[in-house]
Amino acid sequence: MRITARSRLREFWESKAEFADAKGPLEAWLAEARKATWKTPAAAKAQFRSASILKSSRIVFNIAGNKYRLVVHVRYDLGIVFVRFAGTHAEYDRIDVETV
Repeated sequence: MRITARSRLREFWESKAEFADAKGPLEAWLAEARKATWKTPAAAKAQFRSASILKSSRIVFNIAGNKYRLVVHVRYDLGIVFVRFAGTHAEYDRIDVETV
């Protein structure tokens, strides 16, 4: 998959010293997602079993043992993953995951 807005991941783990522990898990997710060839939401779920498949081609990934959340929008037909949000659970609870 081609991943867009990777800078959002880096901006998150660099935004506060307390989020630095997200760097390794986010980089690991990125490496796995780049190798993927998801054609359906089920394919993404098969690779990342703890992921939550949402409407509007959105997926929520649990990062760092569920300490953080990552929201992406996937264009399965084009093989593109758009990073929409990376943050803590508290930040995730304040967003509308369908429109972020």
